[in-house]
Amino acid sequence: MSRRTRRTPAAAAPTPPAGQRPQRRLWIAVALVLTLLVAAGTVFWVSSAKVPAPAVASSALPAAVTEAVAAAAAASYVGAETCKTCHESEFQAWSGSHHQLAMQEATAASVRGDFANAKFRKDGVESTFFKRGDKFMVHSDGPDGKLTDYEIRYTFGVYPLQQYLIPFPGGRYQVLPIAWDARPQGEGGQRWFHLYPRQKMDYRDPLHWTGVYHNWALQCAECHSTDLHKGYDAASKTYQTTFSEINVACESCHGPASAHLDWARQARAPYPPQGSKGLPTLQSRWNEAWKFPTEDARFAVRDRPADPAGMNSCAACHARRSTLSEDRKPGATLEDSHRLAMLTAPNYHADGQQREEVYVWGSFLQSRMHQNGVTCMDCHEPHAQKLRAAGNALCTRCHAAAEFDAFKHHQHLAGGKGTQCVTCHMPTQNYMVIHARQDHSLRIPRPDLSIAFGSPNACTQCHTNKTAQWAASAMDRWYGKRWRERPHYGSTLHAGETQGLRALPSLLELAANPTAPAIVRATAATLAQPYASPATLPAARALLHDADPSLRVAALGMIAPADPVNRVRSGAPLLSDPVRGVRIEAARILADVPDTQLPEGKRAARAAALQEYETALALEADWPSGQVNLGNLRLRQGRADAAIAAFERAIALDKGFSGAYVNLADAFRQLGREPAAEETLRRGLAVLPRDADLHHALGLLLTRKGEQADALREFAKAARFAPDNARYAYVQAIAVDSSGKREQALALLRSAKQRHPNDVDILGALLSISRESGDHPAALRYARLLAEMLPDNAGLNRLIGDLEGRQIDH
Repeated sequence: MSRRTRRTPAAAAPTPPAGQRPQRRLWIAVALVLTLLVAAGTVFWVSSAKVPAPAVASSALPAAVTEAVAAAAAASYVGAETCKTCHESEFQAWSGSHHQLAMQEATAASVRGDFANAKFRKDGVESTFFKRGDKFMVHSDGPDGKLTDYEIRYTFGVYPLQQYLIPFPGGRYQVLPIAWDARPQGEGGQRWFHLYPRQKMDYRDPLHWTGVYHNWALQCAECHSTDLHKGYDAASKTYQTTFSEINVACESCHGPASAHLDWARQARAPYPPQGSKGLPTLQSRWNEAWKFPTEDARFAVRDRPADPAGMNSCAACHARRSTLSEDRKPGATLEDSHRLAMLTAPNYHADGQQREEVYVWGSFLQSRMHQNGVTCMDCHEPHAQKLRAAGNALCTRCHAAAEFDAFKHHQHLAGGKGTQCVTCHMPTQNYMVIHARQDHSLRIPRPDLSIAFGSPNACTQCHTNKTAQWAASAMDRWYGKRWRERPHYGSTLHAGETQGLRALPSLLELAANPTAPAIVRATAATLAQPYASPATLPAARALLHDADPSLRVAALGMIAPADPVNRVRSGAPLLSDPVRGVRIEAARILADVPDTQLPEGKRAARAAALQEYETALALEADWPSGQVNLGNLRLRQGRADAAIAAFERAIALDKGFSGAYVNLADAFRQLGREPAAEETLRRGLAVLPRDADLHHALGLLLTRKGEQADALREFAKAARFAPDNARYAYVQAIAVDSSGKREQALALLRSAKQRHPNDVDILGALLSISRESGDHPAALRYARLLAEMLPDNAGLNRLIGDLEGRQIDH
């Protein structure tokens, strides 16, 4: 292969129907996470001192790789075979690794599954796996539900399962959800199995394998091949996806190597240990970096600063994130090319433990290991992807064995599973049915937190017949009770998810805490965004100066609701941030500000950052949510016709994406086109008759039309179909009260308060209606509850004084 050659998967044949809607299960979690490209600003998501520029690093890259990036910018990809010429040992270690086998052409050598007319039946469909000559085939249901023969063109992964890619028209490749269990038969493997075993689906379901959410280029391709470019054309809905190598090869991590080859041609031994050599070396030199424990030391100490470049290369694929740019610089911080998912539901439990498939990075960022300088390559050999030592020997390189690999520490009998460090500190969870993955947050088990807010703990994941209270009592006997006193950010994050405005002070405190992991602080700031107000501006402005880009992104989200003057003064300096993800978020929240309100020196920066944002949105144009995000941007820019077109494209991609209908209807509302808005919502309800968001939006529209009885029915449906949505319960109650049924409204509000005890709107409505009804004791109770969350609200405090006076009078 020549240096400039790019490969593209072989073209396939005639276009099937577009994809279907995502639901709140399995892949929908991925679909929603990828909308993190924009964290707010849709109707579906629903001080003026001069602020100095943030004191952040002048480059998005670590200093050690800055020189290399300049060379790599103009470099091209040369291929692993070229690297092998000088790096034979690394090439041999990589050969046969999961990276080398990440994606392969389907051949007798690469296919692990049984294609000897093996049959698999699910939901009334019998799929048959067979061979036709040298081709591997599957006879299964297609986009119209009819059984059809499909050729398998590529394999995906190798162990513990292998999936298969099938060519479709327009350059699409669809991922079959029937996978091969590659484990030994004695472990339950050597069988076909379905990735959604408990869910019934047919060709009309959004999770059907021929739909949009099983598209290879959409979901998976970026991390299974080298130098991948999606090549999606929104106008024709076709792909020209290319890659330089089919698998995860040398240059996936090291970057294009032509400049390195130029250096190598001129270099002479002895080679200098420092310098770029044309690209980042991404070596941890772990054995040189650490002073390992001695008889007098319990822990290893890092003897030289950790180089984050290697970990940044790992993070680009081993993270739950959305993609901002395919122009990823080797070793650059993740936020320069991607947007990291925060530690929020449904991806994570309240204490930050993995819940959905989060791909390690977000977990590892929480760990004490990461905070103390441990890198991925300290534990994992990067070319073979094998651990640097087996079992507890890996951990006792840094943690003194006499102290930690001993009964007094783990309290389990020798030879048992409980003596292994990873059992207690890295419990596993199965993803893709059979793939057990360890939680890399490396936490101390906290069964007390399981009792408090339902998160898992390693103890009862092993002792499945025991309770969290049993585990906590056992730890009390072993270690005393001081372990319970260790503060844990999980309590604050849980409060942020469940206590509404009441949690705001603790969220702001955690976000500002420099000793907490950056991802935890950024998550706290993200959870604070719905409660942002002028009072939270000082806290947000302080975070805009943080060295971590994820904090700066979250802080920009906190200032998004502010008036234009404060948004500009706070956010405009970050239009020139060194990290692309920060610039994009600054551009998003300032997209509606006229040029005349921007400092003259920032107008060009805003234009450049908006272009980066639009490029990112174009990259996500095959995602229905990506089109919704584009529509929201166009609305902010006052380009309603372009917004409507984007929302319609989202619906064309996925007829069951309720957010697209809601936002499209709101665009029509803003243009005064209420009949078109109503037609849009009813069109959505024809597809999604039990969707609460659509019923709620239709209720609001009917209210504007003066059709109160019909509106009330829609509000009732919204509240019934989404009982956990406090807003819908509140609006239904207000509508009932407006219809003259005050007692019924109060009953609805009291019931809603039981489910949402900290919702300001519900408490405010109870206060207001109780006061109007003359029930001053009840009004006082609700006013005092509100005052706990709004202690500085002068009007509320005056009202409490008035109500207390009435109590005395009576």
